[in-house]
Amino acid sequence: MSLVARRLALPVLLGAVGLALGPACDEKKLDASASASASIGGLPPEVASKVLARVGERTITLGDYAVTLERMDQFERLRYQSPDRRKQLLQEIIRVELLAQEARRRGLDQAPETKERVRQLLRDELLRRTRASLPAPADLPEAEVRAWYEAHRADFREPERRRVAVLVLADEAKAKKLAEQAASATPQEWGRLVRDHSLEKPAPGATAPLELAGDLGIVSAPGVDRGENPRVPEAVRGAVFEIAAVGGVLGRPVAAEGKHYVVRMTGKTDARDRSFEEAQRSIRVSILQERIRAAEAALEQELRGRFAVKVDDAALAKVEVRLEAPEAAGSAAPAPSGSAPAASAAAP
Repeated sequence: MSLVARRLALPVLLGAVGLALGPACDEKKLDASASASASIGGLPPEVASKVLARVGERTITLGDYAVTLERMDQFERLRYQSPDRRKQLLQEIIRVELLAQEARRRGLDQAPETKERVRQLLRDELLRRTRASLPAPADLPEAEVRAWYEAHRADFREPERRRVAVLVLADEAKAKKLAEQAASATPQEWGRLVRDHSLEKPAPGATAPLELAGDLGIVSAPGVDRGENPRVPEAVRGAVFEIAAVGGVLGRPVAAEGKHYVVRMTGKTDARDRSFEEAQRSIRVSILQERIRAAEAALEQELRGRFAVKVDDAALAKVEVRLEAPEAAGSAAPAPSGSAPAASAAAP
């Protein structure tokens, strides 16, 4: 499906499966809504209602066409400046409508998977409109953004971080000996020690520079939030903060997880506070994300009050979730008599 066809999928599907949604979905109201919204494109109602094409019993108006353009971003719209490209867009709209009408004629609008896709499209459209009612990040008042910054100052304090490289050995005595050699080794010599002696050495044929051998990544000091690294044992994490300078090696091996580590610090970033100017862009996004979550939660709460929700926990407990791949499901042994059917991805 082309990009334009995907843009058209929502309005066409909503019209094509109106019967599948029941009385609550009135196709005429949807068409009226589309025509009314054409004024967004700057078209007066009498112009928006002009018929561009007829496909079966469905009319495609200038308003429908304008709304299709409005759904595109500004760079996409640039493609339709010439008369020929605008005709191509109309033909794409017609093509999607033809396929939708044929799908409805074949009864595909009644298929469970179609109904599920429509439910998802309706959900996405409702949430999109809920989010559209919120301001853009750049439109948030600076006073609110500064207040958020002051209330979350700890989030903008960057701790000191150090980069760790290790030489890993099984024997403590050998680790002590190599720690002495590594203390005066150049970066290249360190790399050769890792290559020749470490249990976790570079793979044969590896092209990474020798001075990066044994690298485990970056950590902050033990106990500091946002500074953990699953590749670095806690004892090694603490050890690298005992080293005085970049390039230095701890004078003793560190025992962790049944192994002995010679620890080297290969890099360092000093602690610093991010200023408001540096942080405000991410703050605006965070505030907007909080508003989106709040708006969606409020909408759900409102809908739960409007539509009755009842859950049968006993029925839910009978659902079996099969973990085998779909290809294997056909050859699996039949379920015991009386067992519940496997869970389906689509709602009935």
